[in-house]
Amino acid sequence: MSVRDATPPHVGTLTAGPRNAITDVAGVSVGHATLADGSVQTGVTVVRPHAGDLYRDRVPAAASVINGFGKSIGLVQVEELGVIETPIALTNTFSVAAVAEAQIRQTIAANPQCGRRLPTVNPLVFECNDGYLNDIQAMAVGDLHYRGACAAAGPDVAEGAVGAGRGMASFGVKGGIGTASRRAEVANGRVFTVGALVLANFGRAAQLILAGRAIGPVLAERLAATREDAAGGEGEAQEKGSIILLIATDAPLDTRQLRRLSLRSAAGLARTGSVFGHGSGDIALAFSTAYTLPQEAARPMPAIAMLNDALIDPLFQAVADSTEQAIIHALWRAETVTGRDGHRRQALLEVMPDLPSLLSERTP
Repeated sequence: MSVRDATPPHVGTLTAGPRNAITDVAGVSVGHATLADGSVQTGVTVVRPHAGDLYRDRVPAAASVINGFGKSIGLVQVEELGVIETPIALTNTFSVAAVAEAQIRQTIAANPQCGRRLPTVNPLVFECNDGYLNDIQAMAVGDLHYRGACAAAGPDVAEGAVGAGRGMASFGVKGGIGTASRRAEVANGRVFTVGALVLANFGRAAQLILAGRAIGPVLAERLAATREDAAGGEGEAQEKGSIILLIATDAPLDTRQLRRLSLRSAAGLARTGSVFGHGSGDIALAFSTAYTLPQEAARPMPAIAMLNDALIDPLFQAVADSTEQAIIHALWRAETVTGRDGHRRQALLEVMPDLPSLLSERTP
């Protein structure tokens, strides 16, 4: 069996959903468009909270800025109104504007009165800087790639060096897209699903903690031996990478509770060795699929009983565990990529083929 076929370690005591992915939250789908051609190593990843028209049937959401070195679009209105009205898009830093324009055009095509009789749409695009592997100045991502990612959205989620994760790096090795889920039981036997999807482009090699094991020093030593840069996402001595953390749940939560949920992703992030470095844009967004909020005032608002705050702790644990697991999956599934000017990021399991056995050893 190839080392790539080894099963990643399971984080925590909660059970995962059947796919161990954000799409275990019913209705959520994920799609990628990947550009992998010489110096262009980038792409788009789209998360759709439901299969309908998000502009007309918005979902409740809230965000937490863990460290604000980022250039996302749409967070101000999410903070104010607490809703998502487009698919959530991930891409590289210089492609944010192009993807936001694609979201606006997509919304207008489906809703010709947007910006006329109906309100303007709030595009929602998150980014990380993939400029070490990707020729980010080429601004290769466009409308067709965003639309392609939307068209490809489904329940099965590819991980690693795909979509927006194609050119991303973490802990001196290849990073990218990772996802995971956890099932959380609250009072009276009610069970809810929490799913996480990350765009991992952060961390220095020596800092890496994987499933509770501080493997960073060994990783840094091996990278140094192969003359691979042991820095973070952008390949410099100071960490200047980022991570985007998306959290989905089917629990009936309001925007205040969703903000609290999004903040708990920082607990899972910290477990991997992140210190939320000065140049790292660490941004989390959480949304619920339990109900939708109509765009048009003539339509009735939902009448739904929210989860009591006293019952929310199991969801907090599910967020922390699924976030940590998603980061592990991003590292575990990624392949080696060579891009701009011959820059290269090796797969973690290529640098450390003995990692599965190291993790299976009993901690002294």
